Amino acid sequence: MDDNRDIALGLYELVAGTVRRMPADLSRTAVSTLSTLESAGPHRITDLAAAQHITQPSMTVLVGRLETAGYVERRGDAADKRVSLVALTEQGSAYLSDRRTHGTDILAALVGRLDQEDVAALAAALPAIRRLRALEAEEA
Repeated sequence: MDDNRDIALGLYELVAGTVRRMPADLSRTAVSTLSTLESAGPHRITDLAAAQHITQPSMTVLVGRLETAGYVERRGDAADKRVSLVALTEQGSAYLSDRRTHGTDILAALVGRLDQEDVAALAAALPAIRRLRALEAEEA
């Protein structure tokens, strides 16, 4: 296996392992939908469905559940009064923040078990990791 694929596999396995250790109170699709609303603002249900690669009826059900939980709200669209937009609420934003904190705590505990040489190597890799994240966000 070449170095790029080896690095990619290592990162993938780390991320996948961390995601598996996260609370399963919401589906990954639900969390991803909340994250989309946080980063890109209010969306139509049809656009959210397309972004999550699910059907519009499935997204409608998901949005209903997220709305009942208080994580999203429906708003009118000033540009088109016939359209409803789904927006993240303060409670939804707080949920995402808590989830990130939990994921960060999981990884920080693992980093804390490394020797100083490995910690220094990870610190040196941070700029590249941040550039990878930016590239991934551009493609999303």
